[in-house]
Amino acid sequence: MKLLVTGSSGLIGSAVVEHFDALGHEVVGIDNNGRADFFGPMGDTRWNQRRLSETCRNFRHVELDLRDRAAVLAAIREIMPTAIVHCAAQPSHDLAASRPFDDFDTNAVATLNLLEAARLTVRDAPFVHMSTNKVYGDAPNEIPLVELPTRWDYARPEDAHGIDESMRIDQSKHSLFGASKVAGDILVQEYGRYFGMNTTCLRGGCLTGPHHSGVELHGFLSYLVKVNLTGGTYTVYGYKGKQVRDNIHSRDVAQFIEAYLRAPRPGEVYNLGGGRANSCSILEAFDIVSQVTGKPMNWTYQDKNREGDHICYISDLAKMRAHYPEWDVRIPLSRIFEEIAGAWAHR
Repeated sequence: MKLLVTGSSGLIGSAVVEHFDALGHEVVGIDNNGRADFFGPMGDTRWNQRRLSETCRNFRHVELDLRDRAAVLAAIREIMPTAIVHCAAQPSHDLAASRPFDDFDTNAVATLNLLEAARLTVRDAPFVHMSTNKVYGDAPNEIPLVELPTRWDYARPEDAHGIDESMRIDQSKHSLFGASKVAGDILVQEYGRYFGMNTTCLRGGCLTGPHHSGVELHGFLSYLVKVNLTGGTYTVYGYKGKQVRDNIHSRDVAQFIEAYLRAPRPGEVYNLGGGRANSCSILEAFDIVSQVTGKPMNWTYQDKNREGDHICYISDLAKMRAHYPEWDVRIPLSRIFEEIAGAWAHR
């Protein structure tokens, strides 16, 4: 396999690079360190690019802005990948509101550039798109909830396993980031359904791991652990700090991508997260990180929540497990915290 990975210096992109390189495949990574532009020096991913170049045997980096349509087509024609994993994105709600054109061009236009280049040159290559659960907007907040001492949770037994792929994606508040990701998500589906290409959207929950350049605007667990280790103060935005996310390690994401590439299904969507077992609220995350590092968590509270934010989001993994029974979440939440803490301490 000759795998093309966009956003290859980011959290998921780098995990995919490492995973397939270890399997002996040729991997080409496209990245232009857009995260540093979006989030400043703390978002810089050059360190991760260098790490991949030093540790991977069959990896090469290509510097390319995916918003450049002609350059994308030329790159696909030169590389001729047998599979594509599209991880590059602008991932922040708040930043999208201040830079809407950069957000849309990165999340929607660049995705279209890649899809059309693939259709024209390597249309049989499976195409995996890292989408987001923010395509559902705030519709998940309509599910009845119950307030528990440290978290919000679903009130009805039928919702216990979380949110599945039937959740609507329109008529809700998404944030501009969520809207641009909806556009990319629908395009990826359409190239599968209309053109018959093997495309899939992975609607990620809280994707995390040790190689995340977490910042306040994006990277929940990574940033939280960093704040704890450095003695900083974490700001909680709304919902009493009881908002819940399900967390999945980047290596488990790479494992699912491998399963999909072995048996692709055209135009599919999957909710990709850690499920109930790997879920935690912000308050619960404070307790876990303090147990791991031995440091108290300093935090402040602002009553105003982020626009379009989810109160409780747990991914229902039933469809993924049914279609790919060899796959499952294997890395527990405790180890995720330990690995992130170790990585920040090392850096």
